[in-house]
Amino acid sequence: MVGKQLLLPMILISVLTSYGQQFAEESCTVQILVPGLKGEPGEKGQKGVPGRPGRVGPAGETGQPGFKGQKGIMGRYGKVGPSGMKGVKGYMGDPGPRGPNGDPGVPCECTSLRKMIGEMDIIVDQLSSELKFLKNAVAGIKETDSKVYLLVKEEKRYADAEIYCRTRGGQMAMPKDEGANAAIGGYISEAGLNRVYIGIHDQQREGVFTYADLSPMTTFSKWRKGEPNNAYDDEDCVEMVASGEWTDVACSPTMYFVCEFDKDSV
Repeated sequence: MVGKQLLLPMILISVLTSYGQQFAEESCTVQILVPGLKGEPGEKGQKGVPGRPGRVGPAGETGQPGFKGQKGIMGRYGKVGPSGMKGVKGYMGDPGPRGPNGDPGVPCECTSLRKMIGEMDIIVDQLSSELKFLKNAVAGIKETDSKVYLLVKEEKRYADAEIYCRTRGGQMAMPKDEGANAAIGGYISEAGLNRVYIGIHDQQREGVFTYADLSPMTTFSKWRKGEPNNAYDDEDCVEMVASGEWTDVACSPTMYFVCEFDKDSV
């Protein structure tokens, strides 16, 4: 009985010992894997679907300006604008070629007759000139306390306009105060004109304006803003516009002008 009791534990110990040795051998086994040779490259796969857009990056630095492009083709013509103001009369053109000789006249002894005809032509020219002057005067004048102003509607260059006024006992209009200037400006506006010559210039000394009688301008002026500017270095005379303001202009264009006369001499 005692032997059986001792045998059973010994058998149990033997079984556990054998199982433990087997477990230890299996758990301590190490397998070393050696990589094989590199295989051949495979075929290129199909293109995948686009990924989601990434975040917007920061703004880059401003680049240098590029080269100017070539001029484009001309566009379509726009609508025709309104007619502008009538321009000033141009210079006289060069004389044309001489014409053929005429047929010979009938011989006569008429020297005295020709002289008489020539004298009559001179008188007719003088009368025609005076008639034009009277027509202008009858058409209307402007007066102040001491002056009479006459708007001459004959286009002349500045120098010719001065001669015209002087030969009739006057001068080119010389507005020397606000009252005279307003009278002349109103005269121009009522006549429906845009501008006329007046008796002011700097022909003797550039930039130093004087009146037509060479008296200095010391107490009054009515220059438009930005004037006088001597544009193109060729503006030595003065015009008045309908607003009563002055601008310097070239002396060679032809335009209407205003003469003035002392009331005592009219």
